[in-house]
Amino acid sequence: MLTDPNLLSVFSGSLVGFILALVGGGGSILAVPLLIYIVGISSTHQALGTSAFAVSLTALISLISHWRLGYVKWRCVSFFTLFGILGAYAGSSVAKMVDGEKLLFLFGLLMIIVGALMLFKRNSSGNKEILLTIKTAKTLLPRLIPIGFSVGLLSGFFGIGGGFLIVPGLILATGMPLRYAMGTSLVAVAAFGATTATNYAVSGLVDWNIALFFVFGGAIGGLAGIGASKLIGKSTNGLNYIFSAIVILVGLWIVWQGIILFI
Repeated sequence: MLTDPNLLSVFSGSLVGFILALVGGGGSILAVPLLIYIVGISSTHQALGTSAFAVSLTALISLISHWRLGYVKWRCVSFFTLFGILGAYAGSSVAKMVDGEKLLFLFGLLMIIVGALMLFKRNSSGNKEILLTIKTAKTLLPRLIPIGFSVGLLSGFFGIGGGFLIVPGLILATGMPLRYAMGTSLVAVAAFGATTATNYAVSGLVDWNIALFFVFGGAIGGLAGIGASKLIGKSTNGLNYIFSAIVILVGLWIVWQGIILFI
């Protein structure tokens, strides 16, 4: 019987990495419930802190390939990320003061919302030539700064990478294509996760050992997911719907568990 936390962390991380590679995003939202219900972390806050570190490091690793392909808009994401870091710090600071069971209940509600949003297709068109310059700053900064802060705030509060919020946030603020938004978002995911993890780590709420095994599993799962996606090809709509349903069901189960405790 598989009961070793390290092995369970590798398994959980590989599952998240596989999903991320196969469906192209959203898989990291399963990190927290996996750490709590599979790995066995009893503290919601510790699960959030550990998840934030693991997601941050995974995003940083993934960023390298996107950067090499030229899909990262550094100037746009710099201001988005800078103010998002302030939001992530504020959000994680508030989250540490919220009761763990209530926080997990809210996380379940978030999963339901995210799962529902995943059912809708994103528009892949946009302006790939968009660039933050002195000329465009008057138009872009008033959108990049508040959207970046808001997304960072939610990311920090829930201890997640927030890619499912960052990608549409970048598209809304700049009008860049989906492909560029996905690559560029990894900068913010890494930064917000690192900020959140650091804030939790100061309070001793990050299990570094489990986090590293989780990342290791994520790398293995990611390679397997890439291989599977090549075999499947572009026929991933069905997989997206299945994954969305799983996220919604897990969210509903977490919310139900919270309701039982509250009553």
